[in-house]
Amino acid sequence: MKDLLSALNSMVHKLFCYDKWNIGYISQSPENLILTKQLNGKINWLTEDKADYAADPFTANINGRVHLYYEELNFWKGRGEIMMTDDMHFKNKKKVNGIMKDDIHLSYPYMFTDNDQLYCIPETGSAKQVALYQIDMNNPYKFEKVSVLLEGQPFVDSSIIRYNNKYWLFTSVSGEQGVLYLFYADKLDSPFKAHKQNPIRVASNVSRSAGRLFIVGQKLYMPSQNPKRCYGGSVMINEITTITETDFQYHTAFELLPQAPYDEGLHTINFENGLLVVDGKRKVFSAMGPFKKVFRKLKNLNKPN
Repeated sequence: MKDLLSALNSMVHKLFCYDKWNIGYISQSPENLILTKQLNGKINWLTEDKADYAADPFTANINGRVHLYYEELNFWKGRGEIMMTDDMHFKNKKKVNGIMKDDIHLSYPYMFTDNDQLYCIPETGSAKQVALYQIDMNNPYKFEKVSVLLEGQPFVDSSIIRYNNKYWLFTSVSGEQGVLYLFYADKLDSPFKAHKQNPIRVASNVSRSAGRLFIVGQKLYMPSQNPKRCYGGSVMINEITTITETDFQYHTAFELLPQAPYDEGLHTINFENGLLVVDGKRKVFSAMGPFKKVFRKLKNLNKPN
């Protein structure tokens, strides 16, 4: 009888429960994270939005105000959109304008500043390119495409940083496990060259970026997604010990675990003005669960390759 009840419970859970992602924040600096190797206390979670997913949070300080950029996904649409809000709530969210056409899945809006200009590299894997966009500082929801950095493959979770007088672009290819791709350039508007070791063999919990690369004490760190327990299960913090045009070495320093009530997953972290912004996953029970899952599968089947 116990086995039967367990099987029924498992079936109900599989049919009617789905993932719900939300965004939260705590007061913590990169230096403190590296020192303590853990999240600095209880996460402040935003009041949940109606969307199924609010994930991949990136922040930018624009004219003295912190703006939050993130992926929003509704099962009925079947594809992600990049949204922007401020004041750390979803009440005044706006859809970002200027990023490709509406039938492209968008996520992971990697934000960075270079020469006092704010840029974003959103994930546009289905378009098989990594594109650079500049943000209008007077209208932060308006993006303008500047250039295409890479093309030809379904690149995902692309992350860029200037380090040791070069721009380093970390990325992955959808469907490829345990490998990382690295590219470099002397200038942001120069052609990016492939690293000699591409594709670089790494552990499965290092091959996909999980937020903005950061520097502490001249050392370069890369957050990465850990999928060993489940998709987006936790975040690994990796120190890049060697990075040149011909060599790449790293070691994984520690793991960041998800926190209740979003204790089913954690897969993005970013810093801004003393804040550490994260996303988290919990399971939601809904009578619409089976319909949402079937609808999303049908959407995925109809997506162009």
